[in-house]
Amino acid sequence: MTDTAPADVLIIGGGLAGLTLALQLHDRCPGLAIRVLERRHHPVPAAAHKVGESTVEIGAHYFSGTLGLRKHLDAAQVRKFGFRFFFSEGCAELDRCAELGISRVFPTPTWQLERGTFENFLGCEAERRGIEFMQGVSVRAIETGKPHVVHAAHGDDIRIHRARWLIDASGRAGLLRRQFGLDEDNGHAIGAAWMRIDARLHLDQWCDNPAWRGLCDPQERWRSTNHLCGPGYWVWLIPLASGAHSVGIVADSTTHPVESFNSFERMLAWMQVHQPVLARELEPHRDDLLDFGFLRKVSYGCRQVFSAERWALTGEAAMFLDPFYSPGSDFIAIGNTYITELVARDFAGCADARATRHFQQLFFSFQRNTLNLYRGQYALFGNPRVMTAKVLWDYAYYWGVLCPLAIGDRLTDLALFGDLAPQLVAAEDLNQRVQAMFRDWHARGRASGTPTWMDQQELAWFAGLNARLHERLDDAGIRTRLRENIELLHALAGALAEDAAGNAPGLAVESLRLAAGTRARPVLFRAAA
Repeated sequence: MTDTAPADVLIIGGGLAGLTLALQLHDRCPGLAIRVLERRHHPVPAAAHKVGESTVEIGAHYFSGTLGLRKHLDAAQVRKFGFRFFFSEGCAELDRCAELGISRVFPTPTWQLERGTFENFLGCEAERRGIEFMQGVSVRAIETGKPHVVHAAHGDDIRIHRARWLIDASGRAGLLRRQFGLDEDNGHAIGAAWMRIDARLHLDQWCDNPAWRGLCDPQERWRSTNHLCGPGYWVWLIPLASGAHSVGIVADSTTHPVESFNSFERMLAWMQVHQPVLARELEPHRDDLLDFGFLRKVSYGCRQVFSAERWALTGEAAMFLDPFYSPGSDFIAIGNTYITELVARDFAGCADARATRHFQQLFFSFQRNTLNLYRGQYALFGNPRVMTAKVLWDYAYYWGVLCPLAIGDRLTDLALFGDLAPQLVAAEDLNQRVQAMFRDWHARGRASGTPTWMDQQELAWFAGLNARLHERLDDAGIRTRLRENIELLHALAGALAEDAAGNAPGLAVESLRLAAGTRARPVLFRAAA
């Protein structure tokens, strides 16, 4: 048994969450002794490594701006063509089903991450910056205290690591979460299965319809995170930089048990029933299968993520909500930012248990708001009319409230949260009521036409939210922007309530109409005649 030199910060897990935290901590506090313990040896496989390949605006900003990795993202990853949704249950041709997406790439950049390529790069970058990155290490025991002590196997050698701060970034293993009994059932039962195939799925070429292909400029729908949707489930299609494609199913466990698609052959048979267009395209690629995996329990919660006793959880070591809307890297960014602030304050001699409590409360509020987008909503994936409205709302809430706080570097600005507390609480309450309205609308609504092509670029208010995400605002400006965005959400709730009431007579939406006040209603997509 060997004693190692003490570290200031010891991170268990050298995946996406652990390595990005190490980089952020090093940039904030260059003098810290940071050590990362990783179970695998690098390099890891480029494509067939981990899922969670799609980024959205907060995570993308964290990687490109906060960590300064834009050059790698542009050179080695795929620039994303936004989210795209096909309501394609049972459809044999994509151009014959309802499609929601953008015709041109929005200005705020996001990327599709080939996780192995990215994590190999992060490991090299950590070592280049002087971070101690130990690979092939298996943690055997953890003793929290002053200092924290970790016993770990380095091959045949057992080494003892001591550190002032201990961060669990061990992924779903959740070493500290399990040791402290912090697991929490969040009431969202979904299963998932996925595979990577060594072939590019060119959606734009799946049907012989030049007019349909020409709706997008460039004609590269394949660069989107494409969703093929049906009642109780959605299928992802994500392109990877090596030329491979990631394909996965996420489904409500009661409607589509994971056992019905938990092997390649079962998944293909399932798709032949539910998504025949994809089954047809996958059939010739049987020999191109790189990997296959599945999870029965995708979503889970956690009762504590930060401690005044100088430990914290980040990434999937803490919790995971749902792959839809790709929030995983967002919560890594948010959690890592709070951890970095707590560590920096501690080493500056300003340790603050009050700040630890407040940061955890904020983190849980973001988590709670996001979970409300998913829980009880999977039936809506089979309803193009309601789901289109929901996507507009969910994006508007994300771009209007969460993104300005994270991209504007205001997550730790407790004064701002204090000043805007009434508006933020009202927005959270409004989100809960709108999500309930979507469920009721789906249950009561009449079958009615949905436009075949719905271009989010046509909605000026929607495109404007995205275009303004990287505007640098001072203290007064960020407060004004958030108030304006929350007012827009109230007006949008009123517009959605009117649309829902017209489609579902008797739907109780009066409180949402009243919440909108006299504000001008944003323009929505109109149902087909």
